[in-house]
Parts: sequence; C-alpha cells; structure tokens
Amino acid sequence: MGSLVDETRRAYGLVVIASFGYTCLMFIWFSLPAYLSPIIEEFGLTGTQAGVLVGAVPLTYIPLALFSGVTIDRVGPGRSLATGVLIYGVAQIGRSIAPGFPSLLSFTLLIGVGATAITFGLPKLVSFLFPPEQTGPPSSIYLIGASVGSAGVFGVGRPVFGPMLGGWRPLFFWSGVIAVIYAVVWFTVSWQVGIDDRASEHDSSFSVDSISQDLKLILSHRELQLIVIIGTMYLLVNHGVQGWLPTVLESRGLTPDHAGQTTSIFVAAFAVGVLIVPIIADRYSARRAALITCGSVIFLGSIGMVLGGIRFLMIASVVVTGVGVGGVSPLIRAIPPDLDGVGAQLTGTAMGFIFAVGEIGGFLGPVLIGTFHEVTGSFIPGLVLLSIAGLVVVLAGDTLRRMGD
Repeated sequence: MGSLVDETRRAYGLVVIASFGYTCLMFIWFSLPAYLSPIIEEFGLTGTQAGVLVGAVPLTYIPLALFSGVTIDRVGPGRSLATGVLIYGVAQIGRSIAPGFPSLLSFTLLIGVGATAITFGLPKLVSFLFPPEQTGPPSSIYLIGASVGSAGVFGVGRPVFGPMLGGWRPLFFWSGVIAVIYAVVWFTVSWQVGIDDRASEHDSSFSVDSISQDLKLILSHRELQLIVIIGTMYLLVNHGVQGWLPTVLESRGLTPDHAGQTTSIFVAAFAVGVLIVPIIADRYSARRAALITCGSVIFLGSIGMVLGGIRFLMIASVVVTGVGVGGVSPLIRAIPPDLDGVGAQLTGTAMGFIFAVGEIGGFLGPVLIGTFHEVTGSFIPGLVLLSIAGLVVVLAGDTLRRMGD
C-alpha cells in the first residue's frame, strides 16, 4: 500500500513539473493578444492581418498535429516536451526582435510547432502514469498550469511586467529565455526518471505498417470523430475569446489595463471549469453528459457577451463562457484514453487527430472575428459565431452520449 501511495505521489509530482511547460507556453502564446493593440499600431496591421497573427499558432496544428501525435506515441513524452519547450522559447526570443509582419508571423508559426509537443505530450504523459478512469484530475493539473500562464500574461504580464521591462519586446525576450532554461530542467528530470525508457516498452515502431495501422484505427473511430467536432468548437471559442476579448473590451470603453485584467477573469473562470467539471463528471460517471452541459453554458455566455453593453453583464458573461470552455477542455483530453481501441498506447495519435482538425476552428475563430469586424465595424457577428459553436457542442455531446448508452 505504501509503495502504491509513493508511486501515485511521484506520478503527480511529475505532472506538476511538466505542467510548467504549459504555463510557459500559454504565457508566450497569448503575449501577442495581450499586446495586440500596440502591435497593430506599431506595424500598421489590418484587422485581417491581426487575426492571422492571433490565429497563427492554431494554424500550425492543422498540418503538424497528427504527425506530432504519432511521433510522441513513439518517442515518449520526456524528450518530446523538452524539444517543444525549446522550440517555442527560441521562437519567442525571435518575436522580440521581429522588424515587421512577415517575420513576426514566421516566429509565431514556429511557436505553434513547439506547442504541438506540449498539447499532445502532456496527455501522453498522464495516460502513461495513470489508468484511464483516473486521468481527469491529473489532466486538470496541467490545464490549470496552462490557465496560470494565459491569466498571468493578461493579469500581470501586460500591466506590470511589460512596463517594468520596457515594453512588449523585452517581455517577449525574457519570457523566451525562461522557457529555454525550463526546457533544460525538464529534460534533466525526465532523463533521470527514465520516462521515455519506460514508455517505449508500450509504444509501436516507426514502421510504415505500424503507423498506417494506427492512423486507420484512429481516423475511422466514430466516437473519436465526435470528440473532434467538439474539440473544433472548443478551440474556436477559446482562441476567439482570448485572442480578441481585450480588444473587444477596449472598444467598449475599458482601458487597456482593465481590458487585460478582465480577460484574466475569463482565464480564471476557465480554470474553475477545468477543476470542477472533470471531478463531478468522474464522480457520477457522466463525462459525456457534462459535455452537453458545458456546451449550453458556452451558448448562454456568448449570447450574454453579444448583449453585454452593461459592464456587469459583460463581465458575468465572460465568467460563464470561461467556465463552460474550461469544462470542455479536460473532457476532450480525458475521454479518448478510455475509448475502445485507443487507450494509453494511441493517446498521442488520438490527440493529434483531435487538434489537427480542431485547430481549424482555433485558427478560424480569431480570423473570422477580425474579418467580421473589418467588414461590419462590429464585434457582434463574431460573438454570435461563438454562441453557435456552443450549440454544436451540445448536439455532438448528445450524440456521443447516446452512442455510449
């Protein structure tokens, strides 16, 4: 009994350490949206160019996610996570010296390359360390780590650290340096523990037959296809809100600092959803029903943002939307390892499939909001789009629930 408790504590400790990679990633990822207004002004960007920049990281997932997931299933989460952090850290340093839109876009796309290793490496690590029915709480841990990063850049990165360091370029530079240092730390920890050596005992080879067999199983899995639809809508809403909410709030009269801090409220509400929903869903064995509830909450919150001319209503709607989006996030990561034919062995490939398609929504969310605003002069059409995405989550979640009955 004692050794089992020690092993569980050790597993949770590894997840906590690995989660800092997600914290760094989200701080770096959303440092651009946090500074979007001054970057638009400095580079003279159009609304569409700004939307492309905000959606560039999700765009990278579309061609790379499936390949990244297959690779992580075979290489293991230790080296994969370290490599991913190193890549996005170096890219963030590159963004700090970018002279114009093309270079800024190029380095932002490179951040996306490193980000795929984090997005799929952490679920792989959890699926290896914990049985399928226990993946909810550890998944919440690394998602909370992600929330700390995104909330940190809006809550203190823009209003506190940015002015302290001298602007967005120094903030980008030093956050990249910290990420590079962490990459070395995580590689050392994972190497000493031997995570990849142990994980490789369960993984397949890089042979064409092995990869083809895994892809055929994953791509044709009916329940996983529904998770892909839900993931697409989740990413559309999440990236759309976090990418444009500060600018939306500024357009409604808030100062840049207050807009950033209000956006951090969305991230805090997201964290509440991440913590509460999987615990309740696992307790009552109702993960699929929880997806329906979260989709309904996203719909209501998005409608509230459309109508949110009153500051209190707007903030309340941001909170509601954040809880709904946060609840979906751990569920789309916890359900696949428990599906027949997927399990821990193909978790990376399954997550790659979800995000390869899902990040089409992650890219289109910010781009469409920016484009709609440029065409209509209003953010309302983009916010209506987010409410429709919530309804799609409800419908897909209901179909998934009925398939499981």
